[in-house]
Amino acid sequence: MSGGVLAEIAASVRSRMPAGAYALRQPAAPPPDGARFAASLCEGGTRIIAELKRRSPSAGEIDRNLDRRVETLALAYRRGHAAAISVVTEREFFGGDPEWISRARRISGLPVLMKDFVLGEEQLDFAASYGADAVLLIAALLDDETLPRLRRAAESRGLASLVEAHDAEEVRRAASAGASIVGINARDLRTFDVDREAAASLAASVPGGILRVAESGIRSREDVERLAAAGFSAFLVGETLLRSEDPEETLRSLRGTS
Repeated sequence: MSGGVLAEIAASVRSRMPAGAYALRQPAAPPPDGARFAASLCEGGTRIIAELKRRSPSAGEIDRNLDRRVETLALAYRRGHAAAISVVTEREFFGGDPEWISRARRISGLPVLMKDFVLGEEQLDFAASYGADAVLLIAALLDDETLPRLRRAAESRGLASLVEAHDAEEVRRAASAGASIVGINARDLRTFDVDREAAASLAASVPGGILRVAESGIRSREDVERLAAAGFSAFLVGETLLRSEDPEETLRSLRGTS
């Protein structure tokens, strides 16, 4: 496993799992629709996964009132024609809440990605019980046996997988694991430094037939256009929307439709 902040977060998640941090929701939300999540990313136009995130180790507090704004933001994302919503659920480092998944999905009707630090199948059951349609699998956290096993396990539960990579070797491992959606994160989760140019250059290393998602550091329509030219088909955007006074209009601007 990689060191730095990522290892610290993973260790925290692993220590909290036996204490019920990923206990199933009762009653469970409607079942996942991973196929719909994947199909939404393949539709025409600029496809943006709009994020709900309270805070992060790199950015600090982003929206301390997010719990009160989940429905408002989810509706803004729907009106701005987001392809999907990403919900960061990890509690200790990101201040997340898995209930935001079902709340965002219910009010918006959009497919929802659960972003957390998935280490085992119980977290896939957790995601499904809260109504997620897709999960994030971070290649840097998972070895060559675990990554494909969790991807297959997610698929068997109806969940799509967004497999996240940070370098060419992780892209290779994601493809070998059978990923159909690969996210290239411009933020190195070991140091939380952002390198958009390096991320853009990695798009060419993703084999054909795999949908490429650009993650982190997207602030403008120009960023989107540059990444699209590099080969990305979808774009995950968080802070730019969450810090905006008008998230719907900002989303439209990023999509080039305002």
